[in-house]
Amino acid sequence: MWDYRGLAALTAIVEEGNFERAAMALSISQPAVSHRLRALEQWAGELLVIRSQPPQATLRGQQLIAHFRQVQLLESGMEAQLQAHTPMPQLAIAVNADSAATWLLDALAPLLNAPACLIDIRIDDQEETLRHLREGQVIGCITSSGDAVAGTTVEALGNMAYLCVATPAFVQRWFADGVTASATAVAPALVYNRSDRLHERYLRQAGLPPGVPKNYFPSAEGFVSFIKAGHGYGMVPAIQVRHELEAGTLVELTPREALDVPLYWHQWNIQTLTTRALRTAIVEAAQRWLGRH
Repeated sequence: MWDYRGLAALTAIVEEGNFERAAMALSISQPAVSHRLRALEQWAGELLVIRSQPPQATLRGQQLIAHFRQVQLLESGMEAQLQAHTPMPQLAIAVNADSAATWLLDALAPLLNAPACLIDIRIDDQEETLRHLREGQVIGCITSSGDAVAGTTVEALGNMAYLCVATPAFVQRWFADGVTASATAVAPALVYNRSDRLHERYLRQAGLPPGVPKNYFPSAEGFVSFIKAGHGYGMVPAIQVRHELEAGTLVELTPREALDVPLYWHQWNIQTLTTRALRTAIVEAAQRWLGRH
Protein backbone atom coordinates (compact mmCIF):
# COMPACT_ATOMS: atom_id res chain seq x y z
CA MET A 1 0.00 0.00 0.00
CA TRP A 2 1.27 3.46 -0.88
CA ASP A 3 2.35 5.61 2.07
CA TYR A 4 0.92 8.96 0.94
CA ARG A 5 1.77 10.75 4.18
CA GLY A 6 5.38 9.73 3.61
CA LEU A 7 5.19 10.79 -0.03
CA ALA A 8 3.81 14.18 1.02
CA ALA A 9 6.73 14.59 3.44
CA LEU A 10 9.28 13.57 0.80
CA THR A 11 7.82 16.01 -1.74
CA ALA A 12 7.67 18.87 0.77
CA ILE A 13 11.29 18.34 1.87
CA VAL A 14 12.56 18.59 -1.71
CA GLU A 15 10.20 21.40 -2.74
CA GLU A 16 10.73 23.55 0.36
CA GLY A 17 14.48 22.99 0.54
CA ASN A 18 14.75 21.85 4.18
CA PHE A 19 12.94 19.86 6.86
CA GLU A 20 11.81 22.90 8.87
CA ARG A 21 9.96 24.55 5.97
CA ALA A 22 8.54 21.16 4.97
CA ALA A 23 7.06 20.82 8.48
CA MET A 24 5.50 24.29 8.18
CA ALA A 25 4.03 23.46 4.76
CA LEU A 26 2.48 20.25 6.12
CA SER A 27 1.43 21.82 9.46
CA ILE A 28 3.23 19.14 11.44
CA SER A 29 6.37 19.08 13.59
CA GLN A 30 9.86 18.70 12.14
CA PRO A 31 10.42 15.37 13.98
CA ALA A 32 7.19 14.11 12.38
CA VAL A 33 8.54 15.00 8.93
CA SER A 34 11.76 13.09 9.66
CA HIS A 35 9.78 10.12 11.01
CA ARG A 36 7.56 9.96 7.92
CA LEU A 37 10.58 10.13 5.61
CA ARG A 38 12.38 7.34 7.50
CA ALA A 39 9.24 5.18 7.36
CA LEU A 40 8.93 5.79 3.62
CA GLU A 41 12.59 4.92 3.05
CA GLN A 42 12.12 1.75 5.07
CA TRP A 43 9.09 0.90 2.92
CA ALA A 44 11.05 1.63 -0.29
CA GLY A 45 14.11 -0.21 0.96
CA GLU A 46 16.52 2.54 -0.08
CA LEU A 47 17.60 6.11 0.51
CA LEU A 48 15.20 8.62 -1.05
CA VAL A 49 16.76 11.94 -0.01
CA ILE A 50 20.41 12.97 0.02
CA ARG A 51 20.83 14.94 3.25
CA SER A 52 22.57 17.90 1.62
CA GLN A 53 21.81 21.61 1.72
CA PRO A 54 19.31 21.79 0.18
CA PRO A 55 18.13 18.14 0.34
CA GLN A 56 18.23 16.37 -3.03
CA ALA A 57 15.98 13.51 -4.08
CA THR A 58 17.66 10.33 -5.28
CA LEU A 59 16.53 8.82 -8.59
CA ARG A 60 14.01 6.63 -6.75
CA GLY A 61 12.94 9.65 -4.71
CA GLN A 62 12.35 11.63 -7.92
CA GLN A 63 10.17 8.82 -9.27
CA LEU A 64 8.09 8.73 -6.10
CA ILE A 65 7.66 12.53 -6.12
CA ALA A 66 6.49 12.37 -9.74
CA HIS A 67 3.97 9.67 -8.80
CA PHE A 68 2.68 11.69 -5.84
CA ARG A 69 2.21 14.83 -7.93
CA GLN A 70 0.33 12.90 -10.58
CA VAL A 71 -1.97 11.42 -7.94
CA GLN A 72 -2.59 14.91 -6.54
CA LEU A 73 -3.60 16.19 -9.98
CA LEU A 74 -5.91 13.24 -10.60
CA GLU A 75 -7.54 13.71 -7.20
CA SER A 76 -8.02 17.43 -7.80
CA GLY A 77 -9.73 16.63 -11.11
CA MET A 78 -12.11 14.18 -9.42
CA GLU A 79 -12.86 16.62 -6.61
CA ALA A 80 -13.65 19.36 -9.13
CA GLN A 81 -16.34 17.12 -10.62
CA LEU A 82 -17.83 16.19 -7.23
CA GLN A 83 -17.67 19.48 -5.37
CA ALA A 84 -18.72 23.00 -6.24
CA HIS A 85 -15.99 24.56 -4.09
CA THR A 86 -12.69 22.72 -4.18
CA PRO A 87 -9.16 24.16 -3.80
CA MET A 88 -7.63 25.03 -7.16
CA PRO A 89 -4.86 22.66 -8.29
CA GLN A 90 -1.38 24.10 -8.74
CA LEU A 91 0.37 23.23 -12.00
CA ALA A 92 4.16 23.50 -12.12
CA ILE A 93 5.69 24.03 -15.56
CA ALA A 94 9.28 24.59 -16.69
CA VAL A 95 9.87 27.11 -19.46
CA ASN A 96 12.72 29.00 -21.08
CA ALA A 97 13.10 32.64 -20.09
CA ASP A 98 12.43 33.97 -23.60
CA SER A 99 9.06 32.22 -23.85
CA ALA A 100 8.21 33.48 -20.36
CA ALA A 101 9.08 37.05 -21.42
CA THR A 102 7.10 37.00 -24.66
CA TRP A 103 4.14 34.68 -25.26
CA LEU A 104 3.69 32.53 -22.15
CA LEU A 105 1.40 34.92 -20.26
CA ASP A 106 -0.89 35.07 -23.29
CA ALA A 107 -0.93 31.27 -23.30
CA LEU A 108 -1.81 30.99 -19.61
CA ALA A 109 -4.42 33.76 -19.61
CA PRO A 110 -7.43 31.42 -20.17
CA LEU A 111 -6.48 29.33 -17.12
CA LEU A 112 -5.62 32.31 -14.91
CA ASN A 113 -8.68 34.37 -15.81
CA ALA A 114 -11.15 31.58 -15.06
CA PRO A 115 -9.35 30.91 -12.68
CA ALA A 116 -8.88 27.19 -13.28
CA CYS A 117 -5.61 26.66 -11.44
CA LEU A 118 -2.60 28.21 -9.78
CA ILE A 119 0.67 28.29 -11.75
CA ASP A 120 4.20 27.56 -10.53
CA ILE A 121 6.62 28.60 -13.29
CA ARG A 122 10.21 27.29 -13.21
CA ILE A 123 12.63 29.19 -15.47
CA ASP A 124 15.58 27.40 -17.09
CA ASP A 125 17.38 27.19 -20.41
CA GLN A 126 15.30 25.56 -23.17
CA GLU A 127 17.83 22.73 -23.27
CA GLU A 128 17.50 22.11 -19.50
CA THR A 129 13.75 22.29 -18.85
CA LEU A 130 13.21 18.66 -19.86
CA ARG A 131 15.23 17.59 -16.82
CA HIS A 132 12.57 19.13 -14.55
CA LEU A 133 9.96 16.96 -16.27
CA ARG A 134 12.02 13.77 -16.03
CA GLU A 135 12.54 14.36 -12.31
CA GLY A 136 8.82 14.83 -11.76
CA GLN A 137 9.19 18.45 -10.65
CA VAL A 138 6.71 19.76 -13.25
CA ILE A 139 3.61 18.60 -15.12
CA GLY A 140 4.87 20.03 -18.42
CA CYS A 141 7.73 21.92 -20.00
CA ILE A 142 8.76 23.92 -23.04
CA THR A 143 12.02 22.61 -24.43
CA SER A 144 14.10 22.52 -27.60
CA SER A 145 14.20 18.71 -27.52
CA GLY A 146 11.60 16.60 -29.28
CA ASP A 147 12.72 13.39 -27.55
CA ALA A 148 9.80 11.88 -25.66
CA VAL A 149 9.98 10.89 -21.99
CA ALA A 150 8.13 7.72 -21.01
CA GLY A 151 4.66 8.57 -19.76
CA THR A 152 4.46 11.92 -21.54
CA THR A 153 3.15 13.38 -24.78
CA VAL A 154 5.15 15.70 -27.05
CA GLU A 155 3.81 18.40 -29.36
CA ALA A 156 5.81 20.63 -31.72
CA LEU A 157 5.07 24.31 -31.00
CA GLY A 158 7.04 25.94 -33.81
CA ASN A 159 10.32 27.81 -34.09
CA MET A 160 11.44 30.78 -32.04
CA ALA A 161 13.50 33.00 -34.33
CA TYR A 162 16.52 34.70 -32.75
CA LEU A 163 18.28 37.71 -34.26
CA CYS A 164 21.71 39.11 -33.44
CA VAL A 165 21.07 42.77 -32.62
CA ALA A 166 22.74 45.89 -31.24
CA THR A 167 22.22 49.66 -31.25
CA PRO A 168 23.30 51.57 -34.37
CA ALA A 169 25.98 53.35 -32.29
CA PHE A 170 27.34 50.01 -31.05
CA VAL A 171 27.52 48.68 -34.61
CA GLN A 172 29.29 51.83 -35.78
CA ARG A 173 31.85 51.56 -32.98
CA TRP A 174 32.61 47.83 -33.09
CA PHE A 175 31.43 46.58 -36.50
CA ALA A 176 32.09 49.53 -38.81
CA ASP A 177 33.83 47.18 -41.27
CA GLY A 178 31.27 44.38 -40.89
CA VAL A 179 30.84 41.31 -38.71
CA THR A 180 34.35 39.90 -39.06
CA ALA A 181 36.52 37.61 -36.95
CA SER A 182 38.69 40.52 -35.91
CA ALA A 183 35.62 42.51 -34.81
CA THR A 184 33.97 39.70 -32.80
CA ALA A 185 37.32 39.00 -31.11
CA VAL A 186 37.08 42.36 -29.28
CA ALA A 187 33.42 43.44 -29.32
CA PRO A 188 31.62 42.69 -25.99
CA ALA A 189 28.88 40.11 -26.57
CA LEU A 190 25.96 39.44 -24.22
CA VAL A 191 24.96 35.90 -23.24
CA TYR A 192 22.10 34.83 -20.95
CA ASN A 193 24.15 32.43 -18.77
CA ARG A 194 26.93 29.89 -19.05
CA SER A 195 24.67 27.15 -20.36
CA ASP A 196 23.39 29.41 -23.16
CA ARG A 197 24.86 28.23 -26.49
CA LEU A 198 22.86 30.44 -28.86
CA HIS A 199 25.61 32.98 -29.39
CA GLU A 200 28.14 30.25 -30.20
CA ARG A 201 25.68 28.71 -32.68
CA TYR A 202 25.21 32.10 -34.35
CA LEU A 203 28.97 32.64 -34.69
CA ARG A 204 29.50 29.15 -36.13
CA GLN A 205 26.63 29.69 -38.58
CA ALA A 206 28.34 32.91 -39.68
CA GLY A 207 31.69 31.10 -40.04
CA LEU A 208 33.25 32.97 -37.10
CA PRO A 209 35.31 31.67 -34.13
CA PRO A 210 33.04 31.00 -31.09
CA GLY A 211 35.49 32.31 -28.49
CA VAL A 212 34.49 35.97 -27.92
CA PRO A 213 34.41 38.40 -24.95
CA LYS A 214 31.13 37.87 -23.07
CA ASN A 215 28.94 39.65 -20.57
CA TYR A 216 26.30 37.56 -18.76
CA PHE A 217 22.81 38.77 -17.81
CA PRO A 218 20.32 36.02 -16.79
CA SER A 219 17.13 38.05 -17.26
CA ALA A 220 15.14 38.09 -20.49
CA GLU A 221 13.91 41.66 -20.00
CA GLY A 222 17.24 42.85 -18.56
CA PHE A 223 19.04 41.21 -21.47
CA VAL A 224 17.27 43.41 -24.00
CA SER A 225 17.69 46.51 -21.81
CA PHE A 226 21.45 45.83 -21.64
CA ILE A 227 21.67 45.75 -25.44
CA LYS A 228 19.43 48.82 -25.85
CA ALA A 229 21.76 50.69 -23.49
CA GLY A 230 24.60 50.04 -25.95
CA HIS A 231 26.69 47.78 -23.72
CA GLY A 232 26.80 44.73 -25.98
CA TYR A 233 25.32 42.76 -28.84
CA GLY A 234 23.48 39.46 -28.59
CA MET A 235 20.79 36.99 -29.64
CA VAL A 236 17.21 37.98 -28.84
CA PRO A 237 13.82 36.62 -29.95
CA ALA A 238 12.54 38.50 -33.00
CA ILE A 239 9.08 38.81 -31.40
CA GLN A 240 10.61 40.56 -28.38
CA VAL A 241 12.31 43.38 -30.30
CA ARG A 242 10.13 43.84 -33.37
CA HIS A 243 9.12 47.37 -32.32
CA GLU A 244 12.74 48.41 -31.69
CA LEU A 245 13.76 47.05 -35.09
CA GLU A 246 10.91 48.92 -36.80
CA ALA A 247 11.88 52.14 -34.99
CA GLY A 248 15.59 51.69 -35.76
CA THR A 249 16.70 51.83 -32.11
CA LEU A 250 18.09 48.32 -32.65
CA VAL A 251 19.50 46.84 -35.85
CA GLU A 252 20.44 43.35 -37.00
CA LEU A 253 24.15 42.67 -37.36
CA THR A 254 23.47 40.21 -40.18
CA PRO A 255 20.06 41.15 -41.62
CA ARG A 256 17.56 38.38 -42.44
CA GLU A 257 19.76 35.67 -40.91
CA ALA A 258 17.65 34.32 -38.08
CA LEU A 259 18.70 31.41 -35.90
CA ASP A 260 15.61 29.24 -35.48
CA VAL A 261 15.18 27.23 -32.27
CA PRO A 262 12.42 24.60 -32.40
CA LEU A 263 10.24 24.45 -29.29
CA TYR A 264 8.21 21.50 -28.02
CA TRP A 265 5.62 21.06 -25.29
CA HIS A 266 6.05 17.95 -23.13
CA GLN A 267 3.33 16.98 -20.65
CA TRP A 268 2.68 14.04 -18.36
CA ASN A 269 -0.21 11.80 -19.43
CA ILE A 270 -2.56 12.97 -16.67
CA GLN A 271 -6.01 13.57 -18.08
CA THR A 272 -7.97 16.13 -16.08
CA LEU A 273 -9.98 19.12 -17.27
CA THR A 274 -7.17 21.41 -16.09
CA THR A 275 -4.28 19.54 -17.71
CA ARG A 276 -6.17 19.30 -21.00
CA ALA A 277 -6.87 23.03 -20.83
CA LEU A 278 -3.18 23.70 -20.15
CA ARG A 279 -2.07 21.75 -23.22
CA THR A 280 -4.65 23.47 -25.45
CA ALA A 281 -3.70 26.93 -24.17
CA ILE A 282 0.04 26.39 -24.71
CA VAL A 283 -0.34 24.95 -28.21
CA GLU A 284 -2.81 27.59 -29.44
CA ALA A 285 -0.74 30.50 -28.12
CA ALA A 286 2.42 29.09 -29.70
CA GLN A 287 0.64 28.92 -33.05
CA ARG A 288 -0.32 32.59 -32.72
CA TRP A 289 3.09 33.86 -31.62
CA LEU A 290 5.81 31.72 -33.14
CA GLY A 291 4.68 32.35 -36.68
CA ARG A 292 4.97 36.13 -36.44
CA HIS A 293 8.60 36.52 -37.55
